Amino acid sequence: MKKLRLLTGLVILATSLTATAQGLGKNYKGTYDGNPISPCVFCADPTALVFDGRVYVYGTNDSQQFISNGKKGENNYGSIKSLVIFSSADMVNWTFHGTIDVAKLCSSWGWRFANSWAPSVTWRVGDDGRNEFFLYFANSGGSVGMLKAYSPVGPWTSPLTKPLIDGDTPGVKPCNWIFDPGVVIDEEGNGWLAFGGGDPNNQGTKLMPNNACIIKLKKRMSAFEGSAVKLPAPYMFEASELNIMNGKFVYTFNTSWSDRNDWNSYPKRGSYSAPSSCSMCYMVSDTPMDPDSWQYKGEYLANPGTFGFGYGNNHTHLQKFEGNYYLFYHNSILEQKMQTGASGFRSIGVDKATVNENTQQISKVSMTTGGPQAIRNLNPFVEQQAETMATAGGISYESFTNITKAPSVSNLGNDASQNLQVSMSPGSWTMLRSVDFGEGAQSFTLKASGTGKMEIRFNSISALTSATIEFSSTGIEEHTIPLDANIFKGVKKVFFVFTEANNVRFDAWQFSESLPVGIEEATVSSPQQSETYTISGVRLQKEPAKGIYIKGKKKYVKK
Repeated sequence: MKKLRLLTGLVILATSLTATAQGLGKNYKGTYDGNPISPCVFCADPTALVFDGRVYVYGTNDSQQFISNGKKGENNYGSIKSLVIFSSADMVNWTFHGTIDVAKLCSSWGWRFANSWAPSVTWRVGDDGRNEFFLYFANSGGSVGMLKAYSPVGPWTSPLTKPLIDGDTPGVKPCNWIFDPGVVIDEEGNGWLAFGGGDPNNQGTKLMPNNACIIKLKKRMSAFEGSAVKLPAPYMFEASELNIMNGKFVYTFNTSWSDRNDWNSYPKRGSYSAPSSCSMCYMVSDTPMDPDSWQYKGEYLANPGTFGFGYGNNHTHLQKFEGNYYLFYHNSILEQKMQTGASGFRSIGVDKATVNENTQQISKVSMTTGGPQAIRNLNPFVEQQAETMATAGGISYESFTNITKAPSVSNLGNDASQNLQVSMSPGSWTMLRSVDFGEGAQSFTLKASGTGKMEIRFNSISALTSATIEFSSTGIEEHTIPLDANIFKGVKKVFFVFTEANNVRFDAWQFSESLPVGIEEATVSSPQQSETYTISGVRLQKEPAKGIYIKGKKKYVKK
C-alpha cells in the first residue's frame, strides 16, 4: 500500500495536462438529475430484476451503433450485437457492469444470429439451490434468443444453438415481427414469454394487428410448451413485457402510430379513451392462454415527445424494488443535449410509479429529468467500484463493440471487461449522491495506476477542494492518505475531479471510518478471514460462479 496525498475515482486513460476551472468536462445529464441513469452510455429497451438488495437493469447497447457510425448519423440498430448491464442499490448511483457480447455467445448459431435488442430477464432458485438467471432478446426482427447465467452479471452462456422462438414455432404465424420478448415466472414457478410486433399482418387490422403472442415455457426455460396464442392487444406495435400482480398477469406493450378511427368498434374499450400514438398500454388476465380473458386497462405512459424528450419509439419495464414500483423507459434526452448531429440514440431513465397490486391499476407516469430520490445512502466505508456514479463530465466508455477476443482485464466473467475502462482527460470528473460519512472518515484509499492528480469536492463541482491526491504507479495499487474527519462527515454529494492524468486507470475507492472516542485503533491478527463479494460490493453467502470478483477481508481484534 502506498501512502499519498489523496485519490481518485474511475478507470481511465488520459493525457497529461492541467485542468483549469474553465476546463471542466461538460455534463450532459445535469448535476443533480437522476435521468438518464447513465451520463454517457446510450442504451434502450430496459428490463430489470432485483437480486440481493440491488436492482439490475439490462438494455439494448445503442452505444455500439453510435461508435460504429463514427458518432454521427442515424441509429439503424444493425450493428448492435451486445447488451448493457447497470445496477443500483439506491436508485441514484448506478454501476456500469459492461456489456454482454451476445454475438460471441451465439456464434454457434451461424447465419441464424443477427442482432441483440430489447432484452427481458428473470431469475429463480433452481432445484440444486443455485440462482439461475434467464435472459431473452430480440434477434433482429425475426426470432427470440435466450441466454443463461448463475449471476446477474454473468458469465452468460447460450444453452441453444439456434433461436428459441422463430417463424416455425407453433401458433406464431402469421406474425410480422418475432421480437421484443417479455418473460415472467408466475407464483407457481411456471415461465411465460410474450413477444411479437409490427404493422397488421394479413389477418389483422389497425385496431387488432394480430401480432402479439404468448407461450408457456418448460421448466428448464430454454424450451416452450405447446403452441403460442395471440393476445388481443389493441394497436399493439412492439415492446412486450410481463408482470405478475396478485396472481394476475399484466401484459404491457407499445402502440402503433396509426390513426384511431376504429376505436369505437373495440368491444373491450370500456370507459377508456383511445391510446395516444406510440404510447405504453396494458392488459390483465388470470388465464393468459385464453385470448378472451384479457381485459384492456388503458395507457400509462405517453410517447417521449409528449415530455419534450424527442419523438421515437417507446419501451418500458415495471419493477418493484424495496416496496415501491419504478418504471424504466427510454428517450432521447441525452442525445438532444450532446448535439452531435446523430439521431435515434436512446438513453434509459426511471421514475417512481404508482401501482395498486390488488386491482392491477398502473397510474399514468411522467418522464422527468429529476428521477427518483435515493432510497438509502451510499456507504463509503466499503469498497466501491470506479464505474459507480450518479453523473459525470468529460468521460466516455471505450470499446462498446466489446469484440476483443482476448481481453487483458477481466473481473466480470461476462466478456465485458474491456468496457470497464472509462477514458478521462484533465478536467474530467465523476459524482456520487447521498454519500454518508457518518461521524467522519479518517483516510481514503484509491486503487489505481498511472500518474495523476485528483481533487475531492463536496456538493458542487465548483466548491473548494476538501482533499487532493497526487499518485503514480505502473500497475493497479492501493494509494492511501489521511483525512480530516471534521471535514469528511455527514451526508454529501462527492465529486472526484481529475485535474491531471496520464495513463490513469482507476479501479476502486474506499474511505475508512473514524474510531469513536475512547476506542483504540485495531491491529491485524491471524488467522485471515475470507469473504466473497460481487464487483458491486454485495457480500455473497455461497461460492460464486467463475469470474466473480473475490476479495479477502482481514480479521481485526482490539489491542
